[in-house]
Amino acid sequence: MSFKGRMGVAVTGGAGAVMVLVAGCSGGDGEQGSGELSSTKAGAVTITPGNGTGAVKPDGVIEVKVSDGTLDGVTVQGKGATITGRLAADKKTWRSDRTLTPGTSYTVTAQARNDGKTSSATSTFSTLKPAKTLSVVDVTPNLAGEKVGVGMPIMLRFNRPVADRAAVERVLKVTPDHPVEGAWRWIDSQQVIYRTATYWKAHQKVRLNAALAGVNAGNGVYGAKDAQTTMNIGAAQITTGNIGGHHMTVRRDGKKLRTIPFSAGNGQTREFTTTSGVHLLMEKGNPVTMVSPGRKEGDAGYYKTVVNHAVRFSNSGEYTHAAPWSVGAQGSSNVSHGCLNLNSANAEWYYDIMQRGDVIKLTGSTRDVEWDNGWSFWQLSFDRWKKGSALNGESTGTGGNAAGAPSSAPSDAPTE
Repeated sequence: MSFKGRMGVAVTGGAGAVMVLVAGCSGGDGEQGSGELSSTKAGAVTITPGNGTGAVKPDGVIEVKVSDGTLDGVTVQGKGATITGRLAADKKTWRSDRTLTPGTSYTVTAQARNDGKTSSATSTFSTLKPAKTLSVVDVTPNLAGEKVGVGMPIMLRFNRPVADRAAVERVLKVTPDHPVEGAWRWIDSQQVIYRTATYWKAHQKVRLNAALAGVNAGNGVYGAKDAQTTMNIGAAQITTGNIGGHHMTVRRDGKKLRTIPFSAGNGQTREFTTTSGVHLLMEKGNPVTMVSPGRKEGDAGYYKTVVNHAVRFSNSGEYTHAAPWSVGAQGSSNVSHGCLNLNSANAEWYYDIMQRGDVIKLTGSTRDVEWDNGWSFWQLSFDRWKKGSALNGESTGTGGNAAGAPSSAPSDAPTE
């Protein structure tokens, strides 16, 4: 899913808003003036920042006032983010309601009307060009045309650490077709993840708008540009299984598709114990090479096995995959090194229908999956999840942050 900047957009407001037209023009380096807001007058109209002002802080405000009469229109032209604004009830003041793109030249033109006569003013100014800017460098899910499961989180990674997490989180807006409570959680200083209180409703679109341009992220860092993406939620595919019962059942939109026998981890060691808990399907590969974690060739217990139709559901090496060598144990005993061994036909079927973000909920083992092991974020209650928000646990579509760093990262080595 690609991010697209917004420019050349006409925005019309209802009550309390005016038309704002934004078009491309050349950017400025913000080298004129002291950066203090000033004003210019033409008749009864005053615009701040004033004409010729340079190095205006991107989180500054454009203000237009009229002393006599009422404002009749405001036009903002500038490269980058669409600048919207609000007109006061008395129509004498207009103020921008979002931050400005750094290192950009803006031209504001305003018209006023008084007793049938019109007056106007124009101000051209430039915003500060900071030494460091903040950008989104990765978003997951990110595959064009991909449909994802109802458990899928939205994961953002930035190009540098974020000092003011609350300021950044405040401009991250998630809008699903079917509203549901959700919140952001910071995993570290550069990654923030959005999770809902309950699973997404199936078969809908979820839109993310990150209005980052001009946001003061702290330590002299400003957001470089806005980012948008759309996530497509597919069918509600949920797998449930009991490790001691050696079977899992797959349902799509509530309808049972198939019950599959498996052989799970033998439990002889912690690493050979398949984890219980709510997992999400993360990726798939055909083939995948399984290597014993923490061992090298010649060590006791070392193995290197190539398997087909593997679907990953944790970072500690847990997959479903074809295991023709254990068909006799599938459905009756656990003999694997931690994965769910399936027969070849079932493994290929599961591989073919999987969506990233599908839920696989397992019970019956002595080891629970850690919430930060892969995408197992549903292991945290939503109340605990919200404590990772920089906005005091605010659970809306517009933001949240993180308090603690995750526990030590699990091994990423696949286990057979």
